[in-house]
Amino acid sequence: MKRTFQQLFTLLLSATLCGIGIYFGQRLPNMPAVWGLPSGKDLMTQMPNYHVLVTVALATVGLLFGFWIGPRIGDQIVEAGKSLESMSATDKIAVGTGTALGVLVTLPFFQLLSRPTVPPPIFVGVTILLLAVFVYLGIVSTMSMKTELVAMVTRGGSVTPAAAEEAQATANCKILDTNVIIDGRIADVCRTGFIEGTLYVPGFVLEELQHIADSGDNLKRARGRRGLDILNNMQKELPLVVRTWDKALDKSAAHDEVDTRLVKLAKALDGVIVTNDFNLNKVAALQGVQVLNVNELANALKPVVLPGEVMIVGIVKEGKEPNQGVAYLDDGTMIVVEDGRRYIGETLGVIVTSVLQTVAGKMIFARVRSEEDGDAVDYHTSRDPRLDSGSTNGTGTSASGRGFTRGGTGKKVR
Repeated sequence: MKRTFQQLFTLLLSATLCGIGIYFGQRLPNMPAVWGLPSGKDLMTQMPNYHVLVTVALATVGLLFGFWIGPRIGDQIVEAGKSLESMSATDKIAVGTGTALGVLVTLPFFQLLSRPTVPPPIFVGVTILLLAVFVYLGIVSTMSMKTELVAMVTRGGSVTPAAAEEAQATANCKILDTNVIIDGRIADVCRTGFIEGTLYVPGFVLEELQHIADSGDNLKRARGRRGLDILNNMQKELPLVVRTWDKALDKSAAHDEVDTRLVKLAKALDGVIVTNDFNLNKVAALQGVQVLNVNELANALKPVVLPGEVMIVGIVKEGKEPNQGVAYLDDGTMIVVEDGRRYIGETLGVIVTSVLQTVAGKMIFARVRSEEDGDAVDYHTSRDPRLDSGSTNGTGTSASGRGFTRGGTGKKVR
């Protein structure tokens, strides 16, 4: 189809340019004398065959030029057709309306330039230039208000309600990244209702997920299958759409990386990327694409811990520095305990000394609570004497130590 169109366009363009050459060759006798050159009549008097030679020469030049430039212009038209094919219904309506608007604005200038006093070359050149400018401005103006335009046309009955619904869904869709699907937390977040609108999984993301699920590495294969299971569950419970709007992505981006295609698709659909990838977050933000980062949401929801508060934790391993012990909260927050190495495997009370916010999350530094600190914190209305021995925390907290109690009234926070 593409090759047939190129050949047909090349023939038509060559024939048109050949006809233009014949037209100007036939008008040679009417050519006046300019810049000291003889007029057309003088040339024909001196050389009777000059008229025929010039006509044949101009026709040949037009024909050869058409065969040379025709395939190149045909390629550009085919690429424009592909872009138009990949557009959503909303964009097609906006482009068509903008083109018609540009032609209407050009008509008064066409009538003004079509007077006999205006030479034909100037008339044709200026008309084409004005038409291109006004069509471009018309398309830009209608694309900027395509949602409102579709709504107005729909009320007039020219567009089906399905097209208007599709335009509304794509305008605020949440495009899921491969990492955030495998992570799994996005499903729980969506169930709570904190993320509104349609969830969209592009075809290339699904293909990457399938490739991971078919990997020879056991860990990768497990992660890929977990992601597919999460998608299946989300499709049953949530408004999840797969592959439907990939046509909005230019086919020239088919060989780009997944992150690049995600950003381009989000810009084409005017959607939002949902991810937990730090680098994708930065790249998308630089290109003006809105991003919802699950890690940022998790960090924002972590409980606020202040220096001086007492926590009951279980030391699970030694730290990087000498004599340090490491514990974790339920949400994965790391607690570095000074002089806590000798308490590995035990549960004990610690006092927060400082809190460090990093790119990866929050890190808490603490020291072992000693007898000198007194009963600054009342664990569940009374202090458990077994706390000092490190055998248990008296609160039902397991040896993992994931949970802590704030000071004062002994209110349970986690």
